[in-house]
Amino acid sequence: MLKKLFATVVMSISVSAFAVPFGSQSVLVVEDDTGKILIEKNADRVVPIASLTKLMTAMVVLDAKQDMDELIEIDRSDVDTVKHSSSRVPVGALISRRDVLQLALMSSDNRAAAALARTFPGGKEGFKAAVRHKIAVLGMTQTVIEEPTGLNPRNRSTAGDLVKMAAASSKYPEITAMTTESKDLININGREVEYRNTNRLVGAKGWDIGLSKTGYIQEAGRCLIMNIKAGGKNATMVLLNAGASSARILDALNIRRFITGEKAPVVARASNRAPRYKASSSRARIKASAGKTKIKAVKKRSKTKVVPKRRKK
Repeated sequence: MLKKLFATVVMSISVSAFAVPFGSQSVLVVEDDTGKILIEKNADRVVPIASLTKLMTAMVVLDAKQDMDELIEIDRSDVDTVKHSSSRVPVGALISRRDVLQLALMSSDNRAAAALARTFPGGKEGFKAAVRHKIAVLGMTQTVIEEPTGLNPRNRSTAGDLVKMAAASSKYPEITAMTTESKDLININGREVEYRNTNRLVGAKGWDIGLSKTGYIQEAGRCLIMNIKAGGKNATMVLLNAGASSARILDALNIRRFITGEKAPVVARASNRAPRYKASSSRARIKASAGKTKIKAVKKRSKTKVVPKRRKK
């Protein structure tokens, strides 16, 4: 048994050698087809999730099967009075629910997300009840979502729970399509206005992205949920509380390099804790920290299929 464990460690040296500190304070990367954890750092830490919230908003709106062609009027009550974030969606504009959902997901517009909750069956209270039910159904036991935009720092979750949310979101064709559009023209008061994706990697050369959502408020830092295909694998990554957009992007680049087997990281970022890389064997995990390596035996996890200004969110 010890010989087998030692062999596993030896085979995993190339994995731990790749290990670099991440700029994101919480990181979780899961291989979709097997449910195997590839990278894990503070995945159970409960933190604000900012506009990652909008994936949940989109799911409950789509679950309600409302008329997506119905025109929604953007109301003054939809304006952000919490963080005073900007919006290019004017009060009084009449926009189809489908386009309002597109604005909330692709360009992370807060007025759009607020309008979706306001016009939900039963209003804002009906929306909150639907969110609570969806959280329970998905088994997101460490998650609380109180409003639709993510502007409130009391919207909190863990990287582990957010992988579940990503898996559920990826089953909605509308969500995967809208979050992976690099830009789109939206009819605003009879005029075509171009809106762009808040994730700069969407549409970038070399990236095959199946789901994407960014988030930012000061309390949450820069956040990202993304499903990617790389090195013949489908993987979902959750990055929480990066100090800057550049750190979030570099973390994503390093994760893709790890998945594809490239050895050299793009850059090393400062972090208060090194990430844990799942070894090639499901029986052992290598944990790098403070220049020494600890070996910890773990049970094989059951397989779960995970499919996957302008102020940057």
